[in-house]
Amino acid sequence: MITIDNKPIKLQIWDTAGQESFRSITRSYYRGAAGALLVYDITRRETFNHLANWLEDARQHANANMTIMLIGNKCDLAHRRAVSTEEGEQFAKEHGLIFMEASAKTAQNVEEAFISTASMIYQKIQEGVFDVSNESYGIKVGYGGVSGAAGGAGRDASTSQSGGCCG
Repeated sequence: MITIDNKPIKLQIWDTAGQESFRSITRSYYRGAAGALLVYDITRRETFNHLANWLEDARQHANANMTIMLIGNKCDLAHRRAVSTEEGEQFAKEHGLIFMEASAKTAQNVEEAFISTASMIYQKIQEGVFDVSNESYGIKVGYGGVSGAAGGAGRDASTSQSGGCCG
């Protein structure tokens, strides 16, 4: 649960762990999602190299208006970095994604990633991009306000759109 514009927002989050063996199941999650976090390990270039495939899957199976954030994880291990921040930023820019680096270990930018993504979804709801009466967008209006599958809202979306980490 998070709060945006004084409204309680419930995020429903599914972690697919990016494993190839779950790829067909992962595709079904995209269908009802308003947002997605695409995560790679900054210390393992092969995870970055696979981003284009995962992004293609998301775009092919999800709503065209789905908000996607690219996260470079493990920024606490900068001394083992194999993918530069600039490379992550460039990939995000080329593909219209929100970008930030984070560390699941230290919690750096973890909450911010979810709030920023949810804020973008909330903004799209406010702008009428998503029809909240159509649950296929992954958004449900409940008693407390807007809530949904991997969707909802957050603080000011511009605050974390290009966040660095650990520095």
